[in-house]
Amino acid sequence: MLPWLPPSPVHFPPVSEALDDPDGLLAAGGSLAPEWLLCAYRHGIFPWYSDDQPILWWSPDPRMVLFPDEIRVSRSLAKRVRNAGFTVTANHAFDAVIEACAAPRDGLPGTWIDDEMRAVYARLHAIGAAHSVEVWRDHSLVGGLYGVGLGPVFFGESMFSRTADASKVALVKLANAMSAGGGRLIDCQMHTRHLARLGAREIARATFIGYLEEWLGSPDSDVASPDHWMPACWSFAALDGPASDSD
Repeated sequence: MLPWLPPSPVHFPPVSEALDDPDGLLAAGGSLAPEWLLCAYRHGIFPWYSDDQPILWWSPDPRMVLFPDEIRVSRSLAKRVRNAGFTVTANHAFDAVIEACAAPRDGLPGTWIDDEMRAVYARLHAIGAAHSVEVWRDHSLVGGLYGVGLGPVFFGESMFSRTADASKVALVKLANAMSAGGGRLIDCQMHTRHLARLGAREIARATFIGYLEEWLGSPDSDVASPDHWMPACWSFAALDGPASDSD
């Protein structure tokens, strides 16, 4: 039976208790308050549910990750980075990025990023835990991504493109900034062909949790509380500038 979590205290079952089918479903309930989300990421858990469901928490096995030094930039992507006139910024338009990520795509009615979800990530952004990477062309926002940065780990949540390869440019710039600043891993959550082509790969959940314990400290520490948490170790300001600066 799937555990139902009360609104308090903040507590998750061990990720080893997650279901095999559907892969990684761990619990329902709890809250979308910042302390719940920070605790979830710290334990290798993330929320994902549709608007007709309760809050659902997941920790799939295997886990899709991208090590920043392993990002794969094809010749065609490198050419677009150099010549497509993109400018990249970080944390300049967080609300616009999450709004774009929440917009309907490919004829679908919408995404799982509802108003409540957008509000809590805006609160995480306000305290410096959630970040956005924006890609601009001719002063228009054409792509980007957002997620949560703790220590050397970026927990990616969603990305969008309004023009070819714009989200890929955001990911390339993020990976380069992390490599330069001591970042170790981008959590991509679940496998997609899009991310695999960029160098992301699956690792065992136990390995992923081991990295979090090594890099972020004991799961029982207060590293992920709203009042005391470990900020990202790399500079997001280093992303600002023409996209070609990363090559």
